[in-house]
Amino acid sequence: MNAVPKPRLIGTPPIRELNVSNHLLGNRAALDAAWDRDGYWFFRDVLDKGAIARLRAIYLQVLDKLGVIDPSHTDAAVYNGASLERFPIVMGGDPAADPLLALHPMRQFVAEPAIKAFFARLFGDEVFWVPNTEYHTLPPNPKHSGSRFNYVHADGANNKGLPLRICWIPLAYIDEATGGLALAEGLHKPRMNDFPRPPAGIGQDVVPPDAWRRAEFGPGDLVVFSLETPHSGLANRSDRYFRLSMDIRGMRKSDNIPIVGTVVAIDENAVMVADETGKQHTFRLNEDTFCRIARGRLSGMPLALAEIPRLVKVGDPVYVASNRGTATFMRPQH
Repeated sequence: MNAVPKPRLIGTPPIRELNVSNHLLGNRAALDAAWDRDGYWFFRDVLDKGAIARLRAIYLQVLDKLGVIDPSHTDAAVYNGASLERFPIVMGGDPAADPLLALHPMRQFVAEPAIKAFFARLFGDEVFWVPNTEYHTLPPNPKHSGSRFNYVHADGANNKGLPLRICWIPLAYIDEATGGLALAEGLHKPRMNDFPRPPAGIGQDVVPPDAWRRAEFGPGDLVVFSLETPHSGLANRSDRYFRLSMDIRGMRKSDNIPIVGTVVAIDENAVMVADETGKQHTFRLNEDTFCRIARGRLSGMPLALAEIPRLVKVGDPVYVASNRGTATFMRPQH
């Protein structure tokens, strides 16, 4: 019997589906080979549904308090038609105004035993999560026109010296209209004469169209991808649903993990950071130190060396990656 053809992705360039990696779990060599080939893993229904539901409930409580959803639904964020003019959960927006960042539910999510065990198995070690989490509640916009790609970029340029893997987690069903995540398969190894991947983003017209991949996603699914993999959210053209997802970034604890703490002292030559135990760590600064001071897109990244002590203040919560005592990367926690 012939398979029923899938409907064309209206308003979206032809995009093939992500390769599913479930069958590779437990086979480190096969996982590594797929990563080397594709630059990502995509897993269906692997994250504990109870943990996802508890995380989603926090999102829904926040959206309900903002008055923009129908609170009778617990499996999705259903838009109630209220004004979104001052909606505060915005990529690149003011962190102090974001109510999800204030609650920071990622911490309790990654501490859940089932979640912690899964990621330790996947990474091959206990996972260190950098304090750089993005909480997405993208409102519906059925009148959206133009490109579906919100912001094509790769995170490697913005995370110098950190061997991170990015974990994108949908919290409710995401169909074609709601958008989701698209990434460019096999383009995670920049080559000579490859397209530029600057900190401020990648021109979507330079990514080969046949490299893009996407899927429809559900709670329990997971996409893990390389820092050098070009990717973008797709515009939410639904007329009913907010798109709920979370990005977290992890590395193995046995790797050279960054120091997380508070700035104690800083000048053009060095920064001193006190970790949560009070221990102080001093790092040299030089022209190669990549320092960013804002969440989201910032065309001025990285800061010039002379700007670092002017814009990074004593008392700021930061994390610092280093190599032999020199800071390679520094940014605010969020």
